Amino acid sequence: MGRGRRTAGALLVALTLVSCSSGHSGGNASSSSSGSSSSAPTTPAAPANPDGLPADQEQQVVAALAALDRPAQVAQLFVVGVPLSGLSAGDALVTGGVGGVFLHGRSSASPDDIAAVTGRWAAAAPGGLRPWVAADQEGGQVQTLQGPGFGDLPSALDQGQLPPDQLNALTDGMGTSLAQAGVTLDLAPVADIVPAGTAASNPPIGAFDRQYGSTAAEVVSAAGAVVRGLGAHDVTAALKHFPGLGRVRGNTDTTADVVDSTTSRDGDQVAAFGVLSRNAAHPFVMVSSATYELIDPSAPAVFSPVVITDVLRGDIGFRGPIITDDVATAVAVRDVPPGERAVRFLAAGGTLVLIVTAADLQQMEDAVLARDAADPAFAKQVDAAVRTALVAKARAGLLPPA
Repeated sequence: MGRGRRTAGALLVALTLVSCSSGHSGGNASSSSSGSSSSAPTTPAAPANPDGLPADQEQQVVAALAALDRPAQVAQLFVVGVPLSGLSAGDALVTGGVGGVFLHGRSSASPDDIAAVTGRWAAAAPGGLRPWVAADQEGGQVQTLQGPGFGDLPSALDQGQLPPDQLNALTDGMGTSLAQAGVTLDLAPVADIVPAGTAASNPPIGAFDRQYGSTAAEVVSAAGAVVRGLGAHDVTAALKHFPGLGRVRGNTDTTADVVDSTTSRDGDQVAAFGVLSRNAAHPFVMVSSATYELIDPSAPAVFSPVVITDVLRGDIGFRGPIITDDVATAVAVRDVPPGERAVRFLAAGGTLVLIVTAADLQQMEDAVLARDAADPAFAKQVDAAVRTALVAKARAGLLPPA
């Protein structure tokens, strides 16, 4: 606590003001008054449910939970890759009840072409519980969908330098095209801060111009516009890669033991995620697979209860879905058995496991179910993850009417 936390609190306020001035909405602010009053104090009405859902959406969540047996509930915690070169591979995943599919590779198909497939998946979903359809649609060198109608998106670095009206128009177009294609989850924007002059030595982000700027204020302003632009078209964003990959010197996709020795739970990077996660469009947060020496040197963030539960859930107060980066093929997690990757992430407080290939799905589901049956504390973590996943689907319109 002490001085560091007070500094972080002041930074959080400053970043919130930046975000609000650029059109940001949402948040968890509350107000209170002091002093005396001649009238008796009133007790605020308790929320209808812990997530503040409208009554109809809460009923949808309750009904969905009741309709799913435990294996089906666990299946909802996985988002599984489907190659754009072979989209039919997603059919069995969807009918098998996975929580979502992730379109990977590159495609020159139009939004209507993609929509023909995603519409088929929506219709085939068991019990009408539609899967997330996710893609990496950032811009620049990271743009999964590139066909006519998707536009040629500039890099995040270039997006961050656009005047606000031009950036808003760009993000509105992103949301429009993705929604037309049936994509409901964009694994963007990157909220990582790459300090000025260090981009070339930052392999995962700076080397590809994936950052929106070199300061927290720049990132919050531009990334917030992306979240809003997507959300205006019912496309959910995913802020990545908590607590930040902008200061590392290795890429977790291709390198083991990537360590960040400077990011702290009281610094500008975590504060930026805090502000962005409060957006009224209810974004996800993707957690990094690097290790953060000043936060939890004992484990990669994706397996760290300190990072996920203490900092992201506790310090920041984030209640939405927490998703992994890819834990199927990434070198950073290669030494952990596949089933244990899913178990450790959920035990740390996470929600959705992202795997680019389906090869390890059954092993991961079986490991989660085995631990769930043997460990009541872990079973409660699974309960919480399933509810969080379904609440997000209710907000996104992916649950059947109650």
